[in-house]
Amino acid sequence: MADSSASDRHLPASPRKLQKAREEGQVARSRDLSHFAAIAVGGALLVALTPLAAGWLRQGLANALRFDHRSVQSAEAMVERLLLLCTTLLWVALPMGVAMLLVAVGGSVATGGWNWTLKPIAPKFDKFNPLTGVGRIFSKRQLIDALKACGLALILGGIGALYLRSHIGEFGSLFGMSLPAAIESAAQTLLSGLGLLVIALALFAAIDVPLQRWLHAEQLKMSHQELKQEHKELEGNQEVKSKVKARMREMVQRRMMAAVPKADLVVMNPTHYAVALKYEDGKMAAPRVVAKGADLIALKIRDLAKDSKVPVLQAPVLARALYAHTELDREIPAQLFAAVAQVLAYVYQLRASLAGRGPAPGELPELNVPPELDPHHKPKATEESEL
Repeated sequence: MADSSASDRHLPASPRKLQKAREEGQVARSRDLSHFAAIAVGGALLVALTPLAAGWLRQGLANALRFDHRSVQSAEAMVERLLLLCTTLLWVALPMGVAMLLVAVGGSVATGGWNWTLKPIAPKFDKFNPLTGVGRIFSKRQLIDALKACGLALILGGIGALYLRSHIGEFGSLFGMSLPAAIESAAQTLLSGLGLLVIALALFAAIDVPLQRWLHAEQLKMSHQELKQEHKELEGNQEVKSKVKARMREMVQRRMMAAVPKADLVVMNPTHYAVALKYEDGKMAAPRVVAKGADLIALKIRDLAKDSKVPVLQAPVLARALYAHTELDREIPAQLFAAVAQVLAYVYQLRASLAGRGPAPGELPELNVPPELDPHHKPKATEESEL
């Protein structure tokens, strides 16, 4: 079956599928880690900047509450005073917000790595289908995320409620303190409660990071059919490739057979190998192989050469050397020049004799073929060891 159900996907995702998922923006991300990092850094900055921030806050409140009748009567003066107070608060809140944002992004990158893509925000019309939407809502991932969010909300809410209940007296006593003392006492109390919340978020982040990676791996698991289809896409369809190769072999074979009648001679061994050679004086630097083959193809070359009255010589050693060390439509190697020259000279003399222009040649002389070019040649040391 082309489409596998989710139950069939039990194989880990391949590197190609992981890469495609990253390109589409599907990476493991832990929101709890980002929340923990942002709140922890924000709390640390509050602790570090509390003296300075408290001084700015006291000075800002003092300036805001200090006015005269001329400021009240002038709307522009009140706007300037409001802008000054907002600027002071921004100088306190903006650096802290930027730091928390950077840390939250860093926590997200630490989970799934840096990944820049615009595909997740591209419009996908299949998401408007209510049936697929219901399936996503009741999926395993959404169920786990919903349970985790509910658990986190209950734990954080419980910690906050218990902390406020145990410190309700301290918050009530703030009304009897002076403004600087009330600000300092409230800051210490809130920071203590913030520390408990950070500890709870740290525990959830420690659980959520491996959980998100596991869910991501489960979502990208593959079936045998998907893995096989991916292998076909990467390597190509083997059936198509084999047909292409067979077609190319047929074309090469037809081209070879068409060149055999134009060859000068065919060298055989005597039925296993056949090599057709052609040489044109002044056009070729050396004889060229126009066709070669083994077994059945060799027999076809021989029969076609006899039908076309192309000389066929039985030279086993030379035929084996030419078949093993030459390429189609390429010149023969220099080591075989002498042997091929002997054969060509014999053929030319035979043609002249048949045309009545010279005496008939004798037996084909022993060809000068280097022994190392014969694939069937065995060194003497090897022969003696076998004996």
